[in-house]
Amino acid sequence: MDDRQRYLFDLNGFLHIPALLASDQASALLAASERLERRVAGRWPVLPHRRGWMGMEGRVDPDDGIYIYGGGGPGGTWVVEDFWNADPTFHLLLDHAPTLAITRATIRGRVTVNNAELRVRYPGNHTGAHMGGPIDAKYAYRHDARGFDCMMTRMIYLLHDVGPDDGPFCVVPGSHKAAYPPPGAALPEEEPGMIAITGKAGDAIYFTEALRHGGFVNRGSRTRRTLHVGYGPAWLRSQHFGSMDEPQVVGERAWAALTGAQRELFLPLPEGDRPLPATPRAEALAAH
Repeated sequence: MDDRQRYLFDLNGFLHIPALLASDQASALLAASERLERRVAGRWPVLPHRRGWMGMEGRVDPDDGIYIYGGGGPGGTWVVEDFWNADPTFHLLLDHAPTLAITRATIRGRVTVNNAELRVRYPGNHTGAHMGGPIDAKYAYRHDARGFDCMMTRMIYLLHDVGPDDGPFCVVPGSHKAAYPPPGAALPEEEPGMIAITGKAGDAIYFTEALRHGGFVNRGSRTRRTLHVGYGPAWLRSQHFGSMDEPQVVGERAWAALTGAQRELFLPLPEGDRPLPATPRAEALAAH
C-alpha cells in the first residue's frame, strides 16, 4: 500500500483498485461463477433447508459445502457462501499476492479469511445500504500511531465491466468515521452522500466493513456477478449468515487441494485467546 492509497483509504474508507486481477484470472473466475450459479439454480428445489444467523432462510448443498440464500429471476439475487468448496478455480484468490499486500497493510497480526460470497444480482435487484456510523467491535475501523488496525474488511472483485446501470456497489465516503447513525432511505441511491463505484473486469474495491455501503438498483438487462472475500485478524471467525462466529467451513475436498499458505488463511486463534469484546449492539444482535 503506497502513501496515496493509505491517505485515500483513511479518508474515504475504501479503495478502487484498477486491474487487481489479470484479465485471464477475471475470465476464469467469471466462468466458474457462472457454472456455480447454474448448479445452484438447478439444485435449489431439492436442497435441505437451514436457518442461518438472524433467521436467514437458506439452503445447504452438502455436495459442494456451500450455504445459499436468495433466489433468481427479476429482482432477485443469489448469495453463495463458502464458494471455495465448490470449484478449485476460486483458490487463486487465496494466495493472490496483490490482495494480501493490501489486507496485511490494514489489519494487524495474522490475517485470515472470514467471509466468501458469490453475489449474483439480476435486473431489478438492489442491495440495501447497511453499516456506517457507530458500529460494534467486529467491524470497527481504527487508526493510531502504529497505523491501521481494522477489524473486518472486504475485497470485491469485478468479474466483468460494471457500469452505472448495472447495479454498481455504492458507498458513503467517510461514513466509517461518522459519529451519528445514517438516516437511511428506501433505496441506496436515495441516501445522502451515497456514490456508485463503476469499474472494469479485473478491478477490485477494498473497504472497511465500518463504511456505509450497498448496491444500486440493477437497471440494465445484464446480471451482475461479483466475488466478495472478507478479511480480518485471526480471532475473528466466520462472518457468514450460514455460520456466524463459528470456524470457517472448508470441505475435505477443498482442504486437500489447498497449499499450506492457503490453509493458514482459515486457521483461527485458539478459543479464548482473544475473546470478542462485548458491546450493546453485538449483544442485541446475538439475542435475535
